[in-house]
Amino acid sequence: MTVIVALRHAPTAWNRDRRLQGRTDVALDEEGIAVAARWRIDPDWAGYRVLSSPLQRARMTAAILFPDAEIGIDRRLIEMDFGAWEGKSLAELRADPTGDTAEREALGLDFRAPEGESPREVQARIRPLLARLAELGRSTVLVTHKAVIRALYSMATGWPMIGKPPAKLRPNSAQLFRLDTDGTPVVKRLNMSLEA
Repeated sequence: MTVIVALRHAPTAWNRDRRLQGRTDVALDEEGIAVAARWRIDPDWAGYRVLSSPLQRARMTAAILFPDAEIGIDRRLIEMDFGAWEGKSLAELRADPTGDTAEREALGLDFRAPEGESPREVQARIRPLLARLAELGRSTVLVTHKAVIRALYSMATGWPMIGKPPAKLRPNSAQLFRLDTDGTPVVKRLNMSLEA
């Protein structure tokens, strides 16, 4: 059975400010590094392959959590592109009387920020990676981003990303999935705390 462990990177200053980062390459600051250094991985993951998004916040988190591992970089794990919304907060966007934030958010898998990417498109780009991991049969840790993990969770549960998810994905946690032979993810265990 192929297992994948999906981890969101440690928090950045933009996360604390509740700003959408998307493809903006925000690195971990001292506080984010300290958070990642306090996290503890499950000993079972020690022999897993480790793949990271190319963005600094994910690569730095992977290096802190897996200091002895060879960390592969896979562009398909990059955060969803929030286009013109990057750097802004959802509260700010929702408060704009001239905007169409609510209408866009109501589209679920087809939500797309102006000049951005949809969760459905994120699923399309990670599907070949999941199929390849299933083919190799090697359990893997994916150090990635919130929107990517939500897209993966949607694939595993059929949640159309409209309304509340079947289960809330908590911060500072790992999400475990097993892969069917074609790479389709199935929830194995959610919200494994990384906090010591």
